[in-house]
Amino acid sequence: MSLQAIGLTKRFFDSKRGEFNAVQSVSFECSKGEIFGLLGPNGAGKTTTLRMITTILKPTEGTALVNGFDVVKDPRQVRKQLGFVSADTGLYDRLTPREILTYFGKLSKYPKEKLQPRIVEIGNMLQMESFLDSRCEKLSTGMRQKVSIARAIVHDPPVIIMDEPTTGLDVLTSQVLHRFVIQCKEAGKCVVFSSHIMSEAEKLCDRMAIIHNGQVLASGTLEELRAESGMHYLEDIFLNVVKETVSDVR
Repeated sequence: MSLQAIGLTKRFFDSKRGEFNAVQSVSFECSKGEIFGLLGPNGAGKTTTLRMITTILKPTEGTALVNGFDVVKDPRQVRKQLGFVSADTGLYDRLTPREILTYFGKLSKYPKEKLQPRIVEIGNMLQMESFLDSRCEKLSTGMRQKVSIARAIVHDPPVIIMDEPTTGLDVLTSQVLHRFVIQCKEAGKCVVFSSHIMSEAEKLCDRMAIIHNGQVLASGTLEELRAESGMHYLEDIFLNVVKETVSDVR
């Protein structure tokens, strides 16, 4: 397995709520050449889970292995294996996409002689050719998200983590990003793709886990989830799983 989450748990303290679990015992696996979906509404624990895997947050309990490296014991090596994309682009407005990709390629120690051809390759994949040399302050939301994705994978990492990358994007830009994700899969990458858009997950994901209130409620292929629930559409399956959990709590 390229990525294994093993009982990941994260507790926080809030002055009103006291100590609480934002994520509780989350486990899943993703292999090379696979797209694994982490599905849930806003606040479900998806981003906290992905931040533990990418070493931004340290787990309270559990761990994750990325290409065999432990996120708790060897975070530096884990970061070398990863490309992390979020909905927050955080770009340098006065730089061009080409300058940003060059900077991050060098920062990641990508081979100098291969860097510019790599930037051209990514530019073609994400349809960025027309604005590679425009300042980021002049770019649209969709263009900026493409730059953010390119920045995360310029060093050609084996594992790609994408946290709701199509949030706020128009249909055409979303389609470009969907094709890019599929190309990553075909290139043998391990892709973890979080989303609250069920139609997107149906289209892209080989396997998926439904997460709500910090816990994995159901997981498997779409066909396995359909067989288990007796429902066809992923949105209906998701709503039914969440509803059952709420009923159990009551």
